[in-house]
Amino acid sequence: MSASSLANNAPAKASLLTRLRSRYVPDHLFGEVLAKPWIDTSIPGLLLILVLLLFQVATPDFFGAGSLAILARVLGEYILLAIGQTIVVIGGGIDLSVGSVFGLCNFLALALIFQAKIHVLLALPITLLLGAAIGALNGVLVGYLRLRAFLTTLVTLIIVRAGVDLWGMIASAGLVSDTDINGSDIFDFLGDGSVLGVPSSLVVAGVVAICAHVFLSRMRLGWHIFAVGGSRRSAFNAGIHVRRTVFLTYVISGTLTAFAAFFYAARLTSAALSSGVGMELVVIAGTVLGGISLGGGRGSVAKALLGTTAIVCINNGMLRMNLAVGGSSIVLGFILLFAVIFDIRWNKNRHKLLSRSYISTIWVQMPPCPSIEPGSGSPYARNEKLRGAKPLGIGLDGPEDMVIDDEGNLFTGTRVGDVVKFFGPDFTRQEVFAHTGGRPLGLQVDKDGSIVVCVAGMGLYRVTKNRQILPLSVQTNRSFSIIDDSRVRYADDLDIAPDGKIYYSDPTKRYEASEWLTDALEGRGNGRLICYDPSDGKSRTVMTDLVFANGVCVMWDAQSVLVAETWAARISRLWIAGPQKGKREVFIADLPGYPDNINRSSDGNYWVALVGMRSPAFDLSLSMPDFRKRMTRRIAPDNWLLPNMFTGSLIKFDANGKILDTLWDAPDGSHPQITSVREHKGKLFIGGIHNDRIGVLDLKDADPNWSGYEAYWGKKS
Repeated sequence: MSASSLANNAPAKASLLTRLRSRYVPDHLFGEVLAKPWIDTSIPGLLLILVLLLFQVATPDFFGAGSLAILARVLGEYILLAIGQTIVVIGGGIDLSVGSVFGLCNFLALALIFQAKIHVLLALPITLLLGAAIGALNGVLVGYLRLRAFLTTLVTLIIVRAGVDLWGMIASAGLVSDTDINGSDIFDFLGDGSVLGVPSSLVVAGVVAICAHVFLSRMRLGWHIFAVGGSRRSAFNAGIHVRRTVFLTYVISGTLTAFAAFFYAARLTSAALSSGVGMELVVIAGTVLGGISLGGGRGSVAKALLGTTAIVCINNGMLRMNLAVGGSSIVLGFILLFAVIFDIRWNKNRHKLLSRSYISTIWVQMPPCPSIEPGSGSPYARNEKLRGAKPLGIGLDGPEDMVIDDEGNLFTGTRVGDVVKFFGPDFTRQEVFAHTGGRPLGLQVDKDGSIVVCVAGMGLYRVTKNRQILPLSVQTNRSFSIIDDSRVRYADDLDIAPDGKIYYSDPTKRYEASEWLTDALEGRGNGRLICYDPSDGKSRTVMTDLVFANGVCVMWDAQSVLVAETWAARISRLWIAGPQKGKREVFIADLPGYPDNINRSSDGNYWVALVGMRSPAFDLSLSMPDFRKRMTRRIAPDNWLLPNMFTGSLIKFDANGKILDTLWDAPDGSHPQITSVREHKGKLFIGGIHNDRIGVLDLKDADPNWSGYEAYWGKKS
C-alpha cells in the first residue's frame, strides 16, 4: 500500500476512543494552568486555607474578634518585614539580620520618644534612618564588596544583637518609665488605632504592599532587581548597575524593618531583650513558603503576603494551643525545610512537567490530497509558469508580503523589522521607510495612503506617509476561557473592508511566532480572526477555532471575508454583511498545500499563495495524536516530523471556490517558498518569508492599468 493510501485510510482505522478523547477531553487545560504565573501563588494560598481550617478545629475561638484583632496587628508588622525580605531575595540575596535590626530599632524608638522627649513624627524618620543605615552596611558588603550574603548578614545579625543586649543591660530598666510623651495621640493610633475597624499597622502594610507591587512590576528599578536576581552576569552585560541594585535592596529591607519595629514599639512599648529574637526565621519561612525563589529572580509581593500570613497564623495558633517552649521553633524549622525542598524541586521540575503536558495533540482527519503530478489532469498539476519571474530587491531578508500604495510605490517587510520602500514605477531605488521593532508580515494600503501592517508579536500598526508608527490593535476581547487570549500573539495578515474595518488574523493564541511547528503538530484550532473598528478603536474576535489562521481577504462584494487555515489546507469564509451575516463555512476544503496570504486579482478573482505542500507522512501523523505527542517529548525539535514548507505555488480561484489556474516555479527556481502574491498593472509580485528577493512576473491578458489601491478605494481625487 502506498504512503498516500495509508494517509487516506488511517483516519478510518483510528479508534473511536482516540478520536473522542483527543478532540473533546480538554487535557491541554492542565498545561495552560501550569503555565500561568499565578500557579506558584495558588500553592501558599491553598496552604493558608488549610492552616486556617486546622486551627479553627483545634482552637474554636481562633476566629474570635479579639483573637483576630491581635493577629491582624502582629500580621501588619510581619508583612512589612516580609516585603523587605522579598525584595532582597528576588534580587538574589538574603537578609538574616532583620531580627536584630528590629530589636535595635525598637530600642531606639523607645529611647527617642520616652527619654529624649522627641516628637513621634520626628522619632519615626530617625528610626527609619537607623534601619536604612544598617541595610546600607549590608548593601555595601554584599553589593559593592561582593561578600556572601548569607555569611555577611549572619555577622551583622550577631553584631547588632550584641549591641541590643548591651544597650538593654545598661538602659532598658528605665526606658519607658515616663508616659508623658510628645505626640501621644499619634503613638497610640499607631499602636492601638484602626481605620474602619482594620488595625493601623495592617492598613499601612497594605499600602506598602501595593506600592511594592507597583515598584517591582511596573518600575525600571523593580525590573532591574528581577534581572539581577535571575542572572547577575546577564544583567551586567545588559547595562544594569548590578552592585547599586543589590545595595538598594538591602537599604529597602532595613528601612521596612525599622518601620515594623516602630509599630511594635507603639503597640507594646516593650524594651525586652528578646525583641526580634528568632524573627528572621519567621520572615524567611514565610517568604520562601510563599514561593519566593531562594535562587532569586522569581517571586511577587502577593506570594510573600500569603506565605507570611500562613506562618503568622501557624505561630499564633501554636501559642493558643500552649505548645511547649521551643516547640514553635521546631515547627517553623520543619516548615522552612519543607519550603526550601519544595522550592528547589518545583523550580527544577516545573518546566519539565510543563513541556510534557502543554502540547496537546488531537486527532485530525485530513481530506484526500489532490494530485499535483504533471499530466494528471488535476487543476493543481505542476508546471513551470513562474520560471520567467524576474528578481526585485535581491538581498532582502524575508519579504513575507508586499503592497503597492496610491503613488505606485512598493512596500515590504524584512526579518530585522524594517518596512522597505521601493520607488515606482520601476522599483529600482529603495530605502528603509520605517522600523517597526517587530517582524512585519501582512501589509495593506488604507484609503489615506498609509500602510497598515501586521507585526508578529506586537499587533496591528499603521505607518503613515510621514513615517509615524501608530498602534491600532494589540489586544482583543478575552473569551470565557482559562487561556488569557486578550493579547494578540502573532498578527499575520489583514484586509480592509469598504467601511474601514480591518480584519486580521492571529494564527495561534497558545504559541509564539517562533513555535509555529509546535502549533502544526498540535493540530488544534488555536487561531482566530479579529476585527478592528477605527470608529471606536476597539477590537473583537469574530471567528475562532481556526487551524493557524493566516491569509485574509475581503471578497469583492464586501459581504464576506476569506481566511486561510494553513495547517488544515483549506480556506474558510465568514459572512460579515447581508442575510447570512455571522455564518461561517468552508470555502475550499481540499488544497494540496498550505495556504498563506490571499489577495484579489484584476479579473474579479483571487490569488492565494501555498507556502508548502502536504506530504503523506505528515498527513498520516495527524491521525496519530499519541505518536506526535511522544515525538515532541522524546526527540529534539530539529528532528521532529514537519510539514513540507519549501515547495510552494500560486493558485487562482473564483468567487465560488473553483480553481482557475496554478503557477509553479521550476524545481531549481528562485522561489522555494511562497507566502504572498500581489497583482499590480499587469504584473504579479511574489514574496516569501525565507526568500531573499521579490519575484516579478508579467501576466498575459491582465489589465495593465489595474491597481489594488484603485480597486479598493477608487481613483484619488
